[in-house]
Amino acid sequence: MTEPDEGMTLIVKTIGRLVLNFILLFGIYIILYGHLTPGGGFPGGVIVATGFILLMLSFGRRIALKKFGDLAASLLDNLGALAFLIVAFLGFVGGYFFLNFIDRGTPFDLFSAGTLPLSNIAIGLKVSASLYGVFVALAIFGKAIVGGDRTGKGKAEGEPANSQEQKG
Repeated sequence: MTEPDEGMTLIVKTIGRLVLNFILLFGIYIILYGHLTPGGGFPGGVIVATGFILLMLSFGRRIALKKFGDLAASLLDNLGALAFLIVAFLGFVGGYFFLNFIDRGTPFDLFSAGTLPLSNIAIGLKVSASLYGVFVALAIFGKAIVGGDRTGKGKAEGEPANSQEQKG
């Protein structure tokens, strides 16, 4: 007997493959333009994380972890936190924490907010990697804690599968 394919059906995989790039692009747009429009690092990071969660739900855990593994998520999480701290501490060059040390430019332009876009990028990295990491941890450890499927096939031989067999 052959092992069934991981993930969902062919239809879900095809639609997931088509939609994934749009989700990631929209999340990056929300992160980059968060100082001009509603959005920013947190909502953009959540959107990017849902793109990677869609990848895992559509194609299965093994394929998703090959594309974007838990080690990569941890590294991006730490990189986002480090970038945010660097932006904050560079304000000390001008005198105090989180000082806007970049010229603000023309209002309503992409480069018109000083250090705010840099902070949004750092927060977007941190949030997207953290949420994806939490989802991966729940997917891996949740399956390990359950110890098998819900039909009782994961039980040891001789153990009752449900409460009906225990009474009888």
